[in-house]
Amino acid sequence: MFVDSVSVYIKAGDGGDGSVSFRREKYVPMGGPAGGDGGNGGDVIFEVDEGLNTLMDFRYNRHFKAKRGEHGKSRGAHGKNSDPLIVPVPPGTTVRDADTGDVLADLIEHKQQAIIAKGGRGGRGNIKFATPRNPAPEISENGEPGVERNVSLELKLMADVGLVGFPSVGKSTLLSVVSAAKPKIAEYHFTTITPNLGVVETEDQRSFVMADLPGLIEGAHEGVGLGHQFLRHVDRTRVIVHVVDMASMEGRDPYEDFVTINEELKQYDETILERPQIILASKMDMPESEEKLEEFKSQLEQDIPIYPVSSITRGGLKEALFAIADILETIPKDDTPVEDVEERVVYRFEKEETPFEITRESDGAFVLKGPKIEKLFKMTNFDRDESVSRFSRQLRTMGVDDALRKRGAKDGDTIRLLDFEFEFVE
Repeated sequence: MFVDSVSVYIKAGDGGDGSVSFRREKYVPMGGPAGGDGGNGGDVIFEVDEGLNTLMDFRYNRHFKAKRGEHGKSRGAHGKNSDPLIVPVPPGTTVRDADTGDVLADLIEHKQQAIIAKGGRGGRGNIKFATPRNPAPEISENGEPGVERNVSLELKLMADVGLVGFPSVGKSTLLSVVSAAKPKIAEYHFTTITPNLGVVETEDQRSFVMADLPGLIEGAHEGVGLGHQFLRHVDRTRVIVHVVDMASMEGRDPYEDFVTINEELKQYDETILERPQIILASKMDMPESEEKLEEFKSQLEQDIPIYPVSSITRGGLKEALFAIADILETIPKDDTPVEDVEERVVYRFEKEETPFEITRESDGAFVLKGPKIEKLFKMTNFDRDESVSRFSRQLRTMGVDDALRKRGAKDGDTIRLLDFEFEFVE
Protein backbone atom coordinates (compact mmCIF):
# COMPACT_ATOMS: atom_id res chain seq x y z
CA MET A 1 0.00 0.00 0.00
CA PHE A 2 1.29 3.45 -0.90
CA VAL A 3 0.98 5.94 1.96
CA ASP A 4 2.19 9.51 1.43
CA SER A 5 0.66 11.44 4.34
CA VAL A 6 0.42 10.55 8.01
CA SER A 7 0.38 12.15 11.48
CA VAL A 8 2.37 10.83 14.43
CA TYR A 9 3.15 11.74 18.04
CA ILE A 10 6.78 12.05 19.13
CA LYS A 11 8.25 12.57 22.59
CA ALA A 12 11.92 13.18 23.30
CA GLY A 13 13.40 11.73 26.46
CA ASP A 14 13.25 13.68 29.72
CA GLY A 15 16.50 14.54 31.42
CA GLY A 16 17.54 12.47 34.42
CA ASP A 17 17.03 13.96 37.89
CA GLY A 18 19.95 15.46 39.76
CA SER A 19 21.03 13.79 42.99
CA VAL A 20 21.32 15.08 46.57
CA SER A 21 24.06 13.34 48.52
CA PHE A 22 27.02 14.17 50.76
CA ARG A 23 30.54 12.83 51.13
CA ARG A 24 31.26 10.97 54.34
CA GLU A 25 34.72 9.63 53.68
CA LYS A 26 37.10 8.73 56.48
CA TYR A 27 39.90 11.10 55.52
CA VAL A 28 37.76 13.97 54.23
CA PRO A 29 37.03 15.98 57.41
CA MET A 30 34.86 18.68 55.86
CA GLY A 31 32.78 16.38 53.64
CA GLY A 32 30.46 18.34 51.39
CA PRO A 33 27.86 17.87 48.63
CA ALA A 34 28.44 15.05 46.17
CA GLY A 35 25.22 14.73 44.18
CA GLY A 36 25.83 14.25 40.45
CA ASP A 37 23.89 15.65 37.51
CA GLY A 38 21.31 13.65 35.61
CA GLY A 39 21.95 12.49 32.06
CA ASN A 40 20.40 14.14 29.02
CA GLY A 41 17.29 12.62 27.48
CA GLY A 42 17.41 11.14 24.01
CA ASP A 43 16.53 13.19 20.92
CA VAL A 44 14.05 11.97 18.32
CA ILE A 45 15.88 12.09 14.99
CA PHE A 46 14.39 11.41 11.57
CA GLU A 47 16.90 9.90 9.13
CA VAL A 48 16.50 9.32 5.41
CA ASP A 49 16.63 5.68 4.31
CA GLU A 50 16.75 5.37 0.52
CA GLY A 51 15.40 1.84 0.81
CA LEU A 52 11.98 3.20 1.80
CA ASN A 53 9.50 4.65 -0.70
CA THR A 54 6.34 5.00 1.39
CA LEU A 55 5.21 6.06 4.85
CA MET A 56 3.41 2.76 5.32
CA ASP A 57 5.32 1.87 8.51
CA PHE A 58 3.86 4.92 10.25
CA ARG A 59 0.34 3.58 9.76
CA TYR A 60 1.02 0.89 12.37
CA ASN A 61 3.30 2.79 14.74
CA ARG A 62 2.17 6.35 15.46
CA HIS A 63 3.98 6.93 18.76
CA PHE A 64 7.73 7.41 19.06
CA LYS A 65 9.29 8.01 22.48
CA ALA A 66 12.99 8.33 23.23
CA LYS A 67 14.39 7.12 26.55
CA ARG A 68 15.01 9.47 29.46
CA GLY A 69 18.46 10.18 30.84
CA GLU A 70 19.81 8.30 33.84
CA HIS A 71 19.49 9.94 37.25
CA GLY A 72 22.54 11.48 38.88
CA LYS A 73 24.46 9.41 41.41
CA SER A 74 26.46 9.92 44.57
CA ARG A 75 30.16 10.84 44.60
CA GLY A 76 29.47 13.38 41.88
CA ALA A 77 28.79 10.67 39.28
CA HIS A 78 26.96 11.95 36.20
CA GLY A 79 23.95 9.98 34.99
CA LYS A 80 24.30 8.35 31.58
CA ASN A 81 22.99 10.29 28.58
CA SER A 82 20.31 8.47 26.62
CA ASP A 83 20.92 7.48 23.01
CA PRO A 84 18.81 9.24 20.38
CA LEU A 85 15.84 7.47 18.81
CA ILE A 86 16.50 7.17 15.07
CA VAL A 87 13.33 6.99 12.96
CA PRO A 88 13.87 6.04 9.28
CA VAL A 89 11.85 7.94 6.66
CA PRO A 90 11.83 7.74 2.86
CA PRO A 91 13.64 10.41 0.81
CA GLY A 92 11.37 13.32 -0.02
CA THR A 93 9.70 13.49 3.40
CA THR A 94 8.60 16.89 4.68
CA VAL A 95 8.00 17.10 8.44
CA ARG A 96 5.66 19.76 9.82
CA ASP A 97 4.45 20.65 13.28
CA ALA A 98 0.82 19.54 13.19
CA ASP A 99 -0.31 22.34 15.51
CA THR A 100 1.49 25.34 13.99
CA GLY A 101 2.10 24.16 10.43
CA ASP A 102 5.79 25.12 10.65
CA VAL A 103 8.21 23.11 8.52
CA LEU A 104 10.60 21.29 10.86
CA ALA A 105 12.63 19.45 8.24
CA ASP A 106 12.71 18.66 4.55
CA LEU A 107 14.60 15.38 4.17
CA ILE A 108 15.91 14.52 0.73
CA GLU A 109 19.35 12.85 0.68
CA HIS A 110 20.27 9.38 1.94
CA LYS A 111 21.36 9.40 5.63
CA GLN A 112 20.33 13.04 6.03
CA GLN A 113 19.19 13.66 9.61
CA ALA A 114 17.08 16.22 11.44
CA ILE A 115 16.38 16.51 15.17
CA ILE A 116 12.59 16.74 15.33
CA ALA A 117 12.28 16.70 19.13
CA LYS A 118 15.12 17.72 21.43
CA GLY A 119 15.75 15.69 24.56
CA GLY A 120 15.68 17.43 27.94
CA ARG A 121 18.92 18.24 29.71
CA GLY A 122 19.72 16.45 32.94
CA GLY A 123 18.87 18.13 36.22
CA ARG A 124 21.75 19.48 38.30
CA GLY A 125 22.81 17.71 41.47
CA ASN A 126 23.46 19.50 44.76
CA ILE A 127 27.19 19.67 44.04
CA LYS A 128 26.34 22.44 41.53
CA PHE A 129 24.47 24.55 44.10
CA ALA A 130 27.25 24.81 46.70
CA THR A 131 28.22 28.40 47.55
CA PRO A 132 30.30 29.99 50.31
CA ARG A 133 27.06 31.03 52.02
CA ASN A 134 25.53 27.55 51.64
CA PRO A 135 28.32 24.97 51.40
CA ALA A 136 26.01 21.99 51.97
CA PRO A 137 22.83 22.64 49.93
CA GLU A 138 20.01 20.16 49.82
CA ILE A 139 18.93 21.36 46.39
CA SER A 140 18.66 19.40 43.17
CA GLU A 141 16.80 19.76 39.90
CA ASN A 142 14.51 17.33 38.18
CA GLY A 143 15.38 16.60 34.59
CA GLU A 144 14.13 18.99 31.92
CA PRO A 145 11.11 17.57 30.07
CA GLY A 146 11.82 16.44 26.53
CA VAL A 147 10.02 18.16 23.66
CA GLU A 148 6.78 16.46 22.67
CA ARG A 149 4.72 17.32 19.63
CA ASN A 150 2.36 16.02 17.01
CA VAL A 151 3.93 16.09 13.57
CA SER A 152 2.56 15.49 10.10
CA LEU A 153 4.71 13.72 7.54
CA GLU A 154 4.20 14.33 3.85
CA LEU A 155 6.02 12.34 1.19
CA LYS A 156 6.80 13.95 -2.15
CA LEU A 157 8.21 11.45 -4.59
CA MET A 158 11.80 12.01 -5.69
CA ALA A 159 11.18 11.69 -9.44
CA ASP A 160 12.99 13.54 -12.21
CA VAL A 161 10.02 13.46 -14.56
CA GLY A 162 6.32 13.67 -13.76
CA LEU A 163 3.67 12.39 -16.19
CA VAL A 164 0.52 14.47 -15.88
CA GLY A 165 -2.75 14.32 -17.75
CA PHE A 166 -6.40 13.36 -17.60
CA PRO A 167 -7.41 9.80 -16.66
CA SER A 168 -7.04 7.16 -19.39
CA VAL A 169 -4.74 9.20 -21.65
CA GLY A 170 -2.06 6.49 -21.57
CA LYS A 171 0.32 7.53 -18.77
CA SER A 172 0.49 4.10 -17.13
CA THR A 173 0.86 2.32 -20.46
CA LEU A 174 3.68 4.66 -21.42
CA LEU A 175 5.52 4.05 -18.13
CA SER A 176 5.14 0.28 -18.51
CA VAL A 177 6.67 0.44 -22.00
CA VAL A 178 9.67 2.68 -21.25
CA SER A 179 10.56 1.17 -17.86
CA ALA A 180 10.29 -2.05 -15.87
CA ALA A 181 7.38 -0.68 -13.82
CA LYS A 182 4.19 -2.74 -13.85
CA PRO A 183 1.32 -0.36 -13.10
CA LYS A 184 -2.24 -1.61 -13.25
CA ILE A 185 -3.77 -0.80 -16.64
CA ALA A 186 -7.48 -1.02 -17.45
CA GLU A 187 -10.11 0.74 -19.54
CA TYR A 188 -11.75 2.78 -16.83
CA HIS A 189 -11.03 6.06 -15.09
CA PHE A 190 -8.70 6.20 -12.11
CA THR A 191 -7.25 2.75 -12.64
CA THR A 192 -4.10 4.30 -11.19
CA ILE A 193 -4.92 5.24 -7.61
CA THR A 194 -1.32 5.56 -6.37
CA PRO A 195 1.76 7.07 -8.05
CA ASN A 196 4.00 4.63 -9.87
CA LEU A 197 7.75 5.05 -10.25
CA GLY A 198 9.92 3.63 -12.99
CA VAL A 199 13.59 3.99 -13.94
CA VAL A 200 13.93 4.87 -17.62
CA GLU A 201 17.17 4.19 -19.52
CA THR A 202 17.75 5.67 -22.96
CA GLU A 203 19.68 3.88 -25.70
CA ASP A 204 22.77 5.98 -24.94
CA GLN A 205 22.75 4.74 -21.31
CA ARG A 206 21.33 7.85 -19.68
CA SER A 207 18.76 7.15 -16.97
CA PHE A 208 16.18 9.03 -14.95
CA VAL A 209 13.22 8.34 -12.67
CA MET A 210 9.75 8.84 -14.11
CA ALA A 211 6.56 9.08 -12.05
CA ASP A 212 3.11 8.25 -13.38
CA LEU A 213 0.79 10.42 -11.30
CA PRO A 214 -2.92 9.56 -10.90
CA GLY A 215 -5.16 11.35 -13.37
CA LEU A 216 -5.95 14.97 -12.72
CA ILE A 217 -9.31 16.48 -13.58
CA GLU A 218 -10.71 19.97 -13.45
CA GLY A 219 -10.92 21.17 -9.84
CA ALA A 220 -8.22 18.76 -8.62
CA HIS A 221 -6.52 21.50 -6.58
CA GLU A 222 -9.77 21.93 -4.64
CA GLY A 223 -10.09 18.24 -3.87
CA VAL A 224 -12.05 16.98 -6.87
CA GLY A 225 -11.26 13.45 -8.05
CA LEU A 226 -8.13 11.58 -6.95
CA GLY A 227 -5.52 13.90 -8.36
CA HIS A 228 -5.66 16.38 -5.48
CA GLN A 229 -4.08 13.76 -3.23
CA PHE A 230 -1.04 13.52 -5.46
CA LEU A 231 -0.42 17.04 -6.75
CA ARG A 232 2.27 17.31 -4.07
CA HIS A 233 4.33 14.75 -5.96
CA VAL A 234 4.76 17.19 -8.84
CA ASP A 235 6.67 19.46 -6.43
CA ARG A 236 10.02 17.72 -6.78
CA THR A 237 9.88 16.77 -10.46
CA ARG A 238 12.31 18.68 -12.64
CA VAL A 239 10.46 18.20 -15.92
CA ILE A 240 6.69 18.12 -16.47
CA VAL A 241 5.55 15.79 -19.25
CA HIS A 242 1.99 16.30 -20.45
CA VAL A 243 0.45 13.16 -21.91
CA VAL A 244 -2.34 14.31 -24.23
CA ASP A 245 -4.76 11.88 -25.91
CA MET A 246 -4.73 12.85 -29.60
CA ALA A 247 -7.29 10.19 -30.45
CA SER A 248 -9.91 11.99 -28.33
CA MET A 249 -11.21 8.60 -27.21
CA GLU A 250 -13.02 10.25 -24.29
CA GLY A 251 -14.65 12.82 -26.53
CA ARG A 252 -12.62 15.71 -25.07
CA ASP A 253 -10.65 18.29 -26.99
CA PRO A 254 -6.85 17.67 -26.64
CA TYR A 255 -5.99 21.36 -26.38
CA GLU A 256 -8.61 21.99 -23.70
CA ASP A 257 -7.19 19.02 -21.77
CA PHE A 258 -3.72 20.57 -21.87
CA VAL A 259 -4.97 24.00 -20.77
CA THR A 260 -7.04 22.50 -17.94
CA ILE A 261 -4.15 20.47 -16.53
CA ASN A 262 -1.81 23.46 -16.63
CA GLU A 263 -4.41 25.55 -14.85
CA GLU A 264 -4.70 22.93 -12.09
CA LEU A 265 -0.90 22.94 -11.67
CA LYS A 266 -0.91 26.73 -11.52
CA GLN A 267 -3.65 26.81 -8.90
CA TYR A 268 -1.68 24.35 -6.78
CA ASP A 269 1.68 26.14 -7.14
CA GLU A 270 2.49 28.81 -9.72
CA THR A 271 6.21 28.01 -9.64
CA ILE A 272 5.55 24.60 -11.18
CA LEU A 273 4.85 26.23 -14.56
CA GLU A 274 8.34 27.75 -14.51
CA ARG A 275 9.82 24.30 -15.09
CA PRO A 276 10.52 22.81 -18.51
CA GLN A 277 7.51 21.11 -20.10
CA ILE A 278 7.19 18.57 -22.88
CA ILE A 279 4.03 17.39 -24.58
CA LEU A 280 3.70 13.76 -25.60
CA ALA A 281 0.92 13.39 -28.14
CA SER A 282 -0.20 9.87 -27.26
CA LYS A 283 -2.20 7.22 -29.14
CA MET A 284 -0.87 8.35 -32.53
CA ASP A 285 -1.63 4.89 -33.90
CA MET A 286 -5.36 5.64 -33.76
CA PRO A 287 -7.41 7.01 -36.68
CA GLU A 288 -7.69 10.80 -37.07
CA SER A 289 -4.92 11.39 -34.53
CA GLU A 290 -2.76 13.14 -37.16
CA GLU A 291 -5.51 15.66 -37.92
CA LYS A 292 -6.05 16.27 -34.20
CA LEU A 293 -2.33 16.83 -33.71
CA GLU A 294 -2.16 19.47 -36.45
CA GLU A 295 -5.16 21.24 -34.94
CA PHE A 296 -3.50 21.07 -31.50
CA LYS A 297 -0.30 22.63 -32.85
CA SER A 298 -2.23 25.49 -34.40
CA GLN A 299 -3.93 26.25 -31.08
CA LEU A 300 -0.84 25.98 -28.88
CA GLU A 301 0.49 29.43 -28.02
CA GLN A 302 3.44 28.43 -25.80
CA ASP A 303 6.77 27.33 -27.20
CA ILE A 304 6.60 23.77 -25.86
CA PRO A 305 8.12 20.87 -27.81
CA ILE A 306 5.63 18.24 -28.97
CA TYR A 307 6.55 14.59 -29.59
CA PRO A 308 4.03 12.28 -31.28
CA VAL A 309 4.25 8.83 -29.63
CA SER A 310 2.47 5.51 -29.55
CA SER A 311 2.91 3.11 -26.66
CA ILE A 312 1.50 0.30 -28.83
CA THR A 313 3.87 0.67 -31.81
CA ARG A 314 6.55 2.41 -29.70
CA GLY A 315 6.80 5.00 -32.41
CA GLY A 316 8.44 8.28 -31.37
CA LEU A 317 9.37 7.08 -27.87
CA LYS A 318 13.11 6.99 -28.59
CA GLU A 319 13.19 10.65 -29.65
CA ALA A 320 10.97 11.72 -26.76
CA LEU A 321 13.17 10.02 -24.15
CA PHE A 322 16.30 11.56 -25.68
CA ALA A 323 14.69 15.00 -25.46
CA ILE A 324 13.74 14.48 -21.79
CA ALA A 325 17.26 13.29 -20.94
CA ASP A 326 18.76 16.31 -22.72
CA ILE A 327 16.63 18.71 -20.69
CA LEU A 328 17.45 16.95 -17.42
CA GLU A 329 21.17 17.39 -18.10
CA THR A 330 20.67 21.15 -18.12
CA ILE A 331 18.90 21.15 -14.73
CA PRO A 332 21.17 20.19 -11.82
CA LYS A 333 19.33 18.26 -9.13
CA ASP A 334 20.38 20.75 -6.48
CA ASP A 335 18.53 23.51 -8.34
CA THR A 336 15.05 22.04 -8.14
CA PRO A 337 12.93 25.21 -8.33
CA VAL A 338 10.56 24.66 -5.40
CA GLU A 339 13.16 23.62 -2.88
CA ASP A 340 15.14 26.26 -1.07
CA VAL A 341 18.41 24.70 0.11
CA GLU A 342 18.19 26.57 3.40
CA GLU A 343 14.79 24.99 4.12
CA ARG A 344 15.79 21.38 3.57
CA VAL A 345 16.69 20.96 7.22
CA VAL A 346 15.06 23.51 9.47
CA TYR A 347 15.19 23.62 13.25
CA ARG A 348 12.35 25.64 14.74
CA PHE A 349 11.67 24.40 18.21
CA GLU A 350 11.21 26.99 20.93
CA LYS A 351 9.77 30.33 19.92
CA GLU A 352 10.29 33.32 22.19
CA GLU A 353 7.11 33.58 24.19
CA THR A 354 5.93 35.37 27.31
CA PRO A 355 7.19 33.51 30.42
CA PHE A 356 3.68 33.17 31.90
CA GLU A 357 0.05 34.14 31.56
CA ILE A 358 -2.57 34.57 34.28
CA THR A 359 -6.24 33.70 33.85
CA ARG A 360 -9.05 33.31 36.33
CA GLU A 361 -11.54 30.46 36.52
CA SER A 362 -15.18 30.56 37.57
CA ASP A 363 -14.40 29.38 41.11
CA GLY A 364 -12.12 32.39 41.67
CA ALA A 365 -8.82 30.51 41.37
CA PHE A 366 -5.94 32.12 39.48
CA VAL A 367 -4.36 29.91 36.80
CA LEU A 368 -0.71 30.26 35.74
CA LYS A 369 0.20 29.10 32.24
CA GLY A 370 3.21 29.38 29.99
CA PRO A 371 6.03 27.13 28.70
CA LYS A 372 8.76 28.77 30.79
CA ILE A 373 6.97 28.65 34.13
CA GLU A 374 5.66 25.13 33.49
CA LYS A 375 9.17 23.87 32.67
CA LEU A 376 10.52 25.56 35.81
CA PHE A 377 7.83 23.84 37.87
CA LYS A 378 8.53 20.40 36.38
CA MET A 379 12.26 20.76 37.09
CA THR A 380 11.71 21.62 40.77
CA ASN A 381 12.18 18.85 43.33
CA PHE A 382 9.37 19.53 45.80
CA ASP A 383 10.62 16.84 48.15
CA ARG A 384 13.32 19.27 49.34
CA ASP A 385 12.46 22.41 51.31
CA GLU A 386 15.41 24.30 49.85
CA SER A 387 14.25 23.51 46.33
CA VAL A 388 10.77 24.80 47.15
CA SER A 389 12.26 28.04 48.52
CA ARG A 390 14.35 28.39 45.37
CA PHE A 391 11.24 27.93 43.23
CA SER A 392 9.48 30.71 45.17
CA ARG A 393 12.43 33.06 44.61
CA GLN A 394 12.42 32.28 40.89
CA LEU A 395 8.72 33.13 40.64
CA ARG A 396 9.29 36.46 42.38
CA THR A 397 12.18 37.21 40.02
CA MET A 398 9.95 36.49 37.02
CA GLY A 399 7.39 38.94 38.37
CA VAL A 400 4.68 36.38 39.10
CA ASP A 401 3.90 37.73 42.59
CA ASP A 402 3.46 41.31 41.39
CA ALA A 403 1.38 40.19 38.41
CA LEU A 404 -0.96 38.22 40.67
CA ARG A 405 -1.42 41.23 42.97
CA LYS A 406 -2.30 43.39 39.95
CA ARG A 407 -4.93 40.82 38.96
CA GLY A 408 -6.47 41.10 42.43
CA ALA A 409 -4.93 38.11 44.24
CA LYS A 410 -5.16 38.31 48.03
CA ASP A 411 -3.83 36.32 50.95
CA GLY A 412 -5.36 32.82 50.94
CA ASP A 413 -6.43 32.80 47.27
CA THR A 414 -5.92 29.60 45.28
CA ILE A 415 -3.23 29.54 42.57
CA ARG A 416 -3.24 26.69 40.03
CA LEU A 417 -0.28 25.56 37.95
CA LEU A 418 -0.78 22.47 35.77
CA ASP A 419 -2.53 19.91 38.04
CA PHE A 420 -1.34 21.47 41.32
CA GLU A 421 -2.79 24.10 43.63
CA PHE A 422 -0.99 26.60 45.85
CA GLU A 423 -2.09 29.20 48.37
CA PHE A 424 -1.17 32.81 47.78
CA VAL A 425 0.58 34.13 50.92
CA GLU A 426 1.40 37.79 51.48
